[in-house]
Amino acid sequence: MTSRLNPYISFDGDARQAMEFYKDVFGGTLALNTFGEYGAPEGEGADKIMHAMLESDSGYTIMGADTPPGMEHNPGTNIAVSLSGDDGDELRGYWAKLADGGSVSVPLEKQMWGDEFGACTDKFGISWMVNIAGTPG
Repeated sequence: MTSRLNPYISFDGDARQAMEFYKDVFGGTLALNTFGEYGAPEGEGADKIMHAMLESDSGYTIMGADTPPGMEHNPGTNIAVSLSGDDGDELRGYWAKLADGGSVSVPLEKQMWGDEFGACTDKFGISWMVNIAGTPG
């Protein structure tokens, strides 16, 4: 396997819902493993996600997990997930799904550098940036 860069997102108990949402957005194969599968099946948080990995049909990989029991969840505001490329239809489709139920800070539109760009926060509090290269017009 070659090296890859992908986000790993910590969630506050809703990793399953978030990762299933991202699967609906990007398609692909989602693997979910719970804390109970690798520890005490009856323990605290046994049904929560210890590790999730989504591998999309387009080559994106997103990993995530619920914060382990006993640890504090500290959502950050200094990171965003960036999607970029030149397939405008595909990226606009992702944008529409990510922004649905979330909030848009920069509408997806042509920018001064000539690309189409937008920024939003999805309904799970994750920041996304979408850049469509070389959009004509």
